[in-house]
Amino acid sequence: MAIVVNLDVALARRKMSSKDLAEAVGITPQNLSVLKTGRAKAIRFSTLEAICRTLSCQPGDILEYVPDAGGKPEE
Repeated sequence: MAIVVNLDVALARRKMSSKDLAEAVGITPQNLSVLKTGRAKAIRFSTLEAICRTLSCQPGDILEYVPDAGGKPEE
């Protein structure tokens, strides 16, 4: 997958723990862990909005597109 989740970086910049973020956003620490490790297949816009509101950031601060090594778009 070519989408990288940089949530750890955003948390470190704000000196916030994953547990505190999960509580503030209203998701389980396990679901936040799945998102942080890049194993999530999807994220609800409402969850992304809550994360951005809590961390005072933009979605692009958390999610990054990195092309695959081949450089060809996936079909």
